[in-house]
Amino acid sequence: MEKKVSKRSKREEEDLEALIAEFQNLDAKKTQVVETTCPPPSPRLNASLNSHPEKDELILFGGEYFNGKKTYLYNDLYFYNIKKNTWVKSDIPNPPPPRCSHQAVVVPQGGGQLWVFGGEFASPNGEQFYHYKDLWVLHLATHTWEHIKVSGGPSGRSGHRMVLSKRQLLVFGGFHESTRDFIYYNDIYAFSLDTFTWSRLSPTGSAPCPRSACQMTSTPDGSGVIIYGGYSKVRVKKDVEKGTIHSDMFVLKREGKDGQEKWSWSRLNPSGNKPNPRSGFSMAVGPAGRAVLFGGVCDEEEEETLEGDFYNDLYLYDTVKNRWFPGLLRGNKTEKKKRRRGRKGGAEGEGEEEKEEGEEEEAPQGPTEVIKEIVTEDGTIMTIKEVIPGAEEEEDEEEEEEEDGSASAPLVEPCARSSAMATVRQGKLYLYGGMFEIGDRQFTLNDFYCLDLHKMDRWEVLVEMDPSESNQRFIHTLIGMEPDENFRSLLL
Repeated sequence: MEKKVSKRSKREEEDLEALIAEFQNLDAKKTQVVETTCPPPSPRLNASLNSHPEKDELILFGGEYFNGKKTYLYNDLYFYNIKKNTWVKSDIPNPPPPRCSHQAVVVPQGGGQLWVFGGEFASPNGEQFYHYKDLWVLHLATHTWEHIKVSGGPSGRSGHRMVLSKRQLLVFGGFHESTRDFIYYNDIYAFSLDTFTWSRLSPTGSAPCPRSACQMTSTPDGSGVIIYGGYSKVRVKKDVEKGTIHSDMFVLKREGKDGQEKWSWSRLNPSGNKPNPRSGFSMAVGPAGRAVLFGGVCDEEEEETLEGDFYNDLYLYDTVKNRWFPGLLRGNKTEKKKRRRGRKGGAEGEGEEEKEEGEEEEAPQGPTEVIKEIVTEDGTIMTIKEVIPGAEEEEDEEEEEEEDGSASAPLVEPCARSSAMATVRQGKLYLYGGMFEIGDRQFTLNDFYCLDLHKMDRWEVLVEMDPSESNQRFIHTLIGMEPDENFRSLLL
């Protein structure tokens, strides 16, 4: 199958290589580093967001944006100063070409390094794809990009996962797709940060089935990695594909001395409250090695339709205790919010269930309703009602411990989404962008949030959702809809 995919996609990738070469020629004309204070990055998804190993900064690279007609790929680089709450765009000569769905890992050596592997480039019409197999490192101390040209690495792919495990970068899974064919991987490679060489691992035991977009977390002792979930699809008949959302867990363990390691797969059966199946969730590693999972989407696929629920709930996985638990906020309602995508809001039973939940949520001191008016380019005035749950709705025994007055403030949380960027710095979770869909329309976000994982009290809004330019097609999608409960549930 891999040979078949490679043969059929070769011509497509050759066409895109010429386009990528044009971008690289433009970047090659840059001769010096130019840093510019700027507004927050434009709306995007499937970028990488990492915390600087030595400074109170976050690093955002790449990503994609679809405006309803054309697909844009980025290779811009941003630094976010946490203390100053400011963004700086850094134009560095000879960067990696534009990409999304890549992986980036920060390494605390040589003043800090950002390692980037793989990802994909798409034609403007979104019908052709080029999958990278290149490896890059950004030297944070000198602000220079370096292309690490070594053989023996993974084949071109996107949607893979990469983590730092001791002195190695471990790459697992991903997929390669052309116009007519696709293939998913479950191979695992190691890149040595000492010898700058790739090696394909051959673990014993039962490995996860091929997949992309899983959660991959290093164990606290550095002896291996933990895999959770992911997505894959198969062709059930000509021109009909069926997707599978995985919810299983595995651990890959390393044994033996350096240079003589032996690796083995084994399945994990965690306790606690496991997330319901979903794809497109955001992931990060929090304090004490806990894996953090946010949002995502659970698709319901038919032969010609795709509907699904988008989430904005939070789960944490204790890698030591092998236990999942929901990340409930003080003063916040416990029910996870859903946004329905597709033509209609699901089956009748689901609608009744949501209605019952809504009735239970009503309290003597109800939620705060905020009304926003947005004027589109053609002069259309769109009114959006945002319902912010009141803090009194949370039945939490620890609520009394909060400072006087804090419980009365309305809480704001990120809207339901998938493919957002997430990272943790000094115990705080940062969440940027992502997307959700309504029917066949995609809405890309550029809002920015922060949550203290020690306090777990409330989300802090760093950048509000932009109600202008990028929202035009979203607004036009909503025009003509009746302002009923289904309409309001689609909004923040």
